[in-house]
Amino acid sequence: MRYTKSTVQKRRKQLHSRKKRLHSSFSVLLFKIFLLLLLAVIAGGGGLVYGSVQGMIKTTPTSYNLKPKYSATIIYDDSGEKVQVLSDYSSNRIIVGYEQIPANLRNAFIAIEDERFYQHNGVDLKGVIRAGFTAIRNHGATEGASTITQQLIKNNVFEVWDETNFLAKVKRKIQEQYLAIQVEKATSKEEILTDYLNTINLGKGTLGVESAANYYFDKSVEDLTLSECAVLASITKNPTRLNPIDHPEDNKERRDIVLKKMYELNYISNEEYEAALSDDVYSRISRRQASQNQQAVYSYYTDALITQIVEDLQSEYGYTQAQAYNLVYRGGLRIHSTQSTQMQAIADSVINDKSNYPVETDYSLEYDLHVTKAGGENMIYTERDIRDYFRNTKGETGYRTVYPTKKAMRKAIRVFKKNVLSEDDEILSETVRFALEPQISYSLIDQATGQVKVLVGGRGEKKDDLALNRATAFTRQPGSTFKILSTYAPALDTGGMTLATVFDDAPYRYENGDKVTNYEPNEYNGLITIRDAIIDSNNIVAVKALTQLTPQVGYDFLLKLGFTTLVNNRQTSSGGTETDVNQALSLGGITDGVTNVELTAAYAAIANHGYYNEPILYTTVEDSHGNIILQNESEPTQVMKATTAWLLTDAMKDVVSEGSGEEAQLSSDMAVAGKTGTTSNNFDFWFCGYTPYYTASIWTGYDYNTSFENEDDYHKVIWAKIMDQIIDTQQQQIRDFDACEGIRTATICAKSGKLPVKGVCSEDPEHNMERVEYFEAGTEPKDSCNSHIIVTFCSASDRVARRYCPDRLLYQRVFRVRPEGSTGITEDTPYCLNVSVDNYRCDIHTRRWYEQKQLKKQQQQQQQLLPGLPGNTQPSGTGSVLSEEDSGGNASSGGTTPSGGIGTSGDSGSAGGGSSGGGAPNLGDIADAFLDMLR
Repeated sequence: MRYTKSTVQKRRKQLHSRKKRLHSSFSVLLFKIFLLLLLAVIAGGGGLVYGSVQGMIKTTPTSYNLKPKYSATIIYDDSGEKVQVLSDYSSNRIIVGYEQIPANLRNAFIAIEDERFYQHNGVDLKGVIRAGFTAIRNHGATEGASTITQQLIKNNVFEVWDETNFLAKVKRKIQEQYLAIQVEKATSKEEILTDYLNTINLGKGTLGVESAANYYFDKSVEDLTLSECAVLASITKNPTRLNPIDHPEDNKERRDIVLKKMYELNYISNEEYEAALSDDVYSRISRRQASQNQQAVYSYYTDALITQIVEDLQSEYGYTQAQAYNLVYRGGLRIHSTQSTQMQAIADSVINDKSNYPVETDYSLEYDLHVTKAGGENMIYTERDIRDYFRNTKGETGYRTVYPTKKAMRKAIRVFKKNVLSEDDEILSETVRFALEPQISYSLIDQATGQVKVLVGGRGEKKDDLALNRATAFTRQPGSTFKILSTYAPALDTGGMTLATVFDDAPYRYENGDKVTNYEPNEYNGLITIRDAIIDSNNIVAVKALTQLTPQVGYDFLLKLGFTTLVNNRQTSSGGTETDVNQALSLGGITDGVTNVELTAAYAAIANHGYYNEPILYTTVEDSHGNIILQNESEPTQVMKATTAWLLTDAMKDVVSEGSGEEAQLSSDMAVAGKTGTTSNNFDFWFCGYTPYYTASIWTGYDYNTSFENEDDYHKVIWAKIMDQIIDTQQQQIRDFDACEGIRTATICAKSGKLPVKGVCSEDPEHNMERVEYFEAGTEPKDSCNSHIIVTFCSASDRVARRYCPDRLLYQRVFRVRPEGSTGITEDTPYCLNVSVDNYRCDIHTRRWYEQKQLKKQQQQQQQLLPGLPGNTQPSGTGSVLSEEDSGGNASSGGTTPSGGIGTSGDSGSAGGGSSGGGAPNLGDIADAFLDMLR
């Protein structure tokens, strides 16, 4: 454009024209109005924002707890060592104090998370501004500005997962900052930092630094190195992507940043910085993961302990089962168990040593199949369905889901599925598991306290928490181990019997007519003492003793010994009743069986001088603040006299030294007593035994009743191996059981249990039956043996002598006397006088013979008086003339001489009371002859 004078004047005129001036004034007015409106909007908006912020602050929680809400429960063993941590997804943390957290770990988190932690008042304004500029520069938030205090509040006060929109996040952030300032006014920096380090998520399900240190490094937090501290501090930004197990490279990159920050902030020296950078910490983490069993399957002991504490919490505080379990897994409890880690390791090692099982290993199936049928019906099949299929469809009536190999097991499953499922059926899930067979259970108790030191609920790999625990929750028939508890203990304690009391082991029937048999069904010992019945595990004697005692007495005695699985008049679904108050109780023939640990506790009462302690798995349980909420001390209760316990112990020492428990003998001279048990069809095998220190029971058998082809003794060997190792490891003093006041001795005849008759009981035809027995003072026998007789024979006829038999032809033998009513053939039979004395008298030296002898004697006397008279000869018709051998001698009274005593079976002895002449015939020939006559 050209600017001339005229154009300039024209332009000036336009600018100063009235129209232009009005337009300009109007524009200014509009701008002013807009400006005023803008200011009003800004002021209103500011007020609105201010009011909104005030409203958010007013709704900030006023009651809150900065402590972690949930924490793990820790189980300690009997020496105070930590053995197990119980937790769930929300509680896998172990609370530690400020003094336990090393300075390097505290500084590592401060350096990377909140370097001005000790300077700010809860909100770091400099950090907020820095984060804002960084967000603008990078077109998005790339770093946080939350302080450690704010993070603590975020984790423990607010439920971040409920934030569904941006406004909710803003609200939470404002409240978080406000609370941070309030918290810092009332709480020390040390407490804030400690709570924060106990709270944070550090990957792999670990919460808090102690849990993370345990998991990644197998050590307590207080033992961490500088490099390990930096590793943990590197995780918290992203616990999934930065955990050192799954992403070691990413963690290392951030760990190096942490160490650099620590160096820059003068938390560490250059030497420490360089050393930490060169530390091959990730190799240690890798080795740790390879060696640890992180499947978190609890031991059988822990399973039993959890169950017991849950029950006790319900009983003590009225909790529901769910509440009790929540407290156990989330409550941060401190459980002081009675378990001995040392002895538990020994038992686990021996029991899981395959070389200790001479029998073939089988596999029992555990099966679970969920199916949606073609018609829409949901079905669940288990191993029982497989069993029933082969039994009912295939006709294999004895089929069991126990297989010699895993291959055979899988084949059976395929056959079942092929024939039961259709092509249109949809399999939702299928679980196939197996258990080794035969199985085993074991428990060990300190008899003096009732503390359970060891529990083994099975052999093989344990795959589930709270799985089948054969030691505490699995009932089996106790077999002959019950003879001691149900019969002989009450018999000696209150039943008026002694170890010398004799019963006739002869054919016998229960009151219902069923036959009672011994382990060898057609063998009978005859008269036998209770001691010998215990040693030989005799069935008939046990039944006879309980019958005399009455089953009710035996049942009541078992209740005193703590058994909780017994039955008395229980109604069945069919309207009948079940009861264990019967004769079979003496042999352990009960309805539901017993658990291993209750059986062990009962035997522990004998080992503890007659005092029963309820078995306990823990002593105290503390809450997270150290307050005792459960206290568990077993109070001993006397259930039998000390003398009864001592006598039973002495008899059971013989079981191990010479009876059915010989395989359980220890390698040392430590005193040991015990009792074996075998059930019908060889389904179950037991050994319950004790030393002066511990009582232990072992069971073996199949989970599903299966007969062993032969009686196996490996369980007794396992029992002895465990006890031997415990004795050696604990360096126990080798000693005998404690002596007992009130015990006396007396010599008895083993066939009557009474005082022996001199020269009779010692001359029993089998062997000397005199022996020394122990008695409770005042129960010694006073009567003499009546189970032996001494019989005089004539050697001329080998028959019972008459009073006419010459003295020089007489000899004596001892025989046993069976009790009245005894039937059948027993071991006593060959040694009894199995004929009628009156019908087996000497047939030579009769009355007629005597009269002839007397007549001849008179004639001889006459000849001496009249030597010169003729015809002095024997008259005719006077009988045969006695030979020179039979002349002379006086007639014997002959017959039998009873020894006195109870009519039980006799014992051994040599021929007694020798004759004055003539050779005595062989005793065996006489016995055989008598036996032939009896038959």
